[in-house]
Amino acid sequence: MAVSQIPMMEKYVDVFQLGARNMQNFNLLRAIGETRTPVLFKRGMAATIEEMLMASEYILSGGNTRVMLCERGIRTFETATRNTTDINAIPVLKKLTHLPVIIDPSHSTGDSGYVSAIAKAGVAAGADSVIVEVHNDPANAISDGKQSLTLEAFAKMVKQVRAVAEAVDRRLVLQHERA
Repeated sequence: MAVSQIPMMEKYVDVFQLGARNMQNFNLLRAIGETRTPVLFKRGMAATIEEMLMASEYILSGGNTRVMLCERGIRTFETATRNTTDINAIPVLKKLTHLPVIIDPSHSTGDSGYVSAIAKAGVAAGADSVIVEVHNDPANAISDGKQSLTLEAFAKMVKQVRAVAEAVDRRLVLQHERA
């Protein structure tokens, strides 16, 4: 969240995650650009695709080419979900940039009941990766419980995402991290 945190964090993190609220923190973007640590760059809640790409240029111009763009939902008039997942953004970003595009259906929907459907839609639309919140006991999670899949729901989603990926001539590669 602050430029002053970068040197300490570089020693311990594999990826900097720049949340949606930091998309216009240009000093932070420039400073992250001077590192060579990969960056997960989340789109701001009210940002256009062009604004996201222009903001990512602050990172890229510093020499850090290890940037992943993340669609995590935008604010619209709809209130049934936390945000509206902009599935359209995925093929547009794929057309406009060489950077990998990730979809985050957990944060965009805010509800575990919708995560699997949006993950499948994202893969069908061309997302290079899906980032999903998973917890063994979502009801008792300290944070993000409502949007977290159980281990069983995650396993089911993976099978479904794999089938979608294969249907669009792609393949699924699993990677996971424990918090």
